[in-house]
Amino acid sequence: MKTQPLVIGGILCIAALAATMQAWGHGDVTPQAVDTTSLPQLGEGWRPENPYRGNEAAIKIGTSAFNQNCARCHGLEAISGGIAPDLRRLDNDCTTLKDDAKKAACVKENDDYFLNTIRHGRSRNGAVYMPPFEGVFTQEAMWAIKSYLETRREKPL
Repeated sequence: MKTQPLVIGGILCIAALAATMQAWGHGDVTPQAVDTTSLPQLGEGWRPENPYRGNEAAIKIGTSAFNQNCARCHGLEAISGGIAPDLRRLDNDCTTLKDDAKKAACVKENDDYFLNTIRHGRSRNGAVYMPPFEGVFTQEAMWAIKSYLETRREKPL
């Protein structure tokens, strides 16, 4: 009989631990700050194309920013587990284009789609599928994330 309080206490402890883990299961969903002070500042106007394409410093910042803020939905290393789109495929439509001008226009269109999505989010039938990040992330942070994603392309351009 002396073990009964220990068993009940153990069950309560396990239940409390399970409840705590469930509450923390999605991690900290508060957007994490992205330090872009080492990047050239872009000013007030939104750029129509990624100004950091191929910039190693931006890619490093974008990698960290993606992992802290985007991976919970879009997957580690941008490999989606099905919750949200696999962002390695973002520019796939552009890869098969042979004409350089058409390819450049396609990449620009994808930059615009990416920026519009990250700034304003996506919703359908009143359900938010991606929250808006304008006012949360700077333009520099958004383009740094896109620079990282360009290194993760499923099909290189």
